[in-house]
This record gives sequence, C-alpha cells and structure tokens, in this order.
Amino acid sequence: METNNYSSVFSTLNAINCNEHTETKQQGATKLTYLSWAWAWAEVKKAFPNATFTIYENAEGWNYHTDGRTAWVKTGVTIEGVEMIEYLPIMDFRNQSIPLDKVTSFDVNKAIQRSLTKAAARHGLGLYIYAGEDLPEEWGHSPAPEAKASAKPATKPATTQKPEPVAEPAAKPEPKNEDEKLLASCKSKTELRKMLTEKNWTANVELVKYATALSACLPETLAV
Repeated sequence: METNNYSSVFSTLNAINCNEHTETKQQGATKLTYLSWAWAWAEVKKAFPNATFTIYENAEGWNYHTDGRTAWVKTGVTIEGVEMIEYLPIMDFRNQSIPLDKVTSFDVNKAIQRSLTKAAARHGLGLYIYAGEDLPEEWGHSPAPEAKASAKPATKPATTQKPEPVAEPAAKPEPKNEDEKLLASCKSKTELRKMLTEKNWTANVELVKYATALSACLPETLAV
C-alpha cells in the first residue's frame, strides 16, 4: 500500500541522469545497457536514507529459485513503505538462461545485483534505460545535427525521374486490453510518458513493453 510520503519518490528518482554510470555491451545485433548497482543504490540512499532492499530465499534457504531446469532470483527495494519486486533469470554473457547444473555462486551474485538495480528502476531511477530512452524526461532531447550537403559537379538538366519511395512509418502495435488501448490513444512520446507516470504504470512490465514498442511509432511532440 502506498503511503502519503511516497508520492514524490518516482519524480525525484526519475529526474536523475544515469547516462554517465552505465555500461553498454554488444551481443551480435543486440546492444544492452547496464546501470552500475553500487552507484544506483548510493543514489537511492542519498535521496531516501530509510530505503531498504530484500533478497528473497526459497523454502530451502537458498538465495535463488529454480524449476529444476534453470534458475532466477527475486529481490525487492522498499522506499517510503512501498516495495517494488523484481524477478530476474540467472543468465550468461549472451543473456541466455544458464542451465541449473552450470549455475555458480558468482552467477547468482551478479543476477542479484542486476535484479536490485531493476527493482530500483521501478521506483524511477534509470527507468528510461529499460524503456529504450536516451535521456530522462527532465533533461530534454538534443536536436539531431543537420546533414551536410556533399558538393557535386554541375550536370545537364536531368530528365524527369520517378521520386524515391518514402518509407512507411512503423505500424502501431495492436493493443490487447483496455489499458493498452489508452496508451495507443497517445499522439506523441511526451504524452505517452505522461500517461505512464500519471497512472502509475511504470512498474507494470507488460505495459512498459507495450509503451516501448508504441514509442517507435510516435513523434517526440506534436507539431504546433
């Protein structure tokens, strides 16, 4: 249950620029961005000294959970009485689940740190990283540099040519429920982010995934 003190937590943490504290890894065509666990927890404690975290154990007292084939960890971060919980598979350097008989204590510890960082992101810290954004909302967006025209030798007037085909805009993902229909009604990325925050949907993994896919089809702001 949310407390009266929690209302400013998300806006406080979501306004922090985390870009200088991330690490990017390239795996084939996939680029993955990670936020430093030590820095993230330090920022949380500076803003909210009473914040705590929990590493959930299974019935046998292990600090990870398993279905007999693979394994995962469960962690939680509590700020101002509100806990955000994150489940994370124990993965290898390719971001693939490690078979249970290959899992080491180092793999478990690394997964716990990443899971806690993502739990902190549910409170707002670096959430834009997992939503595919480049900068937090308050830091704005830099305009793209203008392309320089290359010099070409003078030529005779060209005959009429067919115009180059224009790429079709990306199709919007189909909404599967009423909440996604509301998100689909947004006309810009700015409006989309505002709706996610106002309706407290930033902790809903499925809605954040849908919003990320939807944002690729939307302009940053509406033209005036």
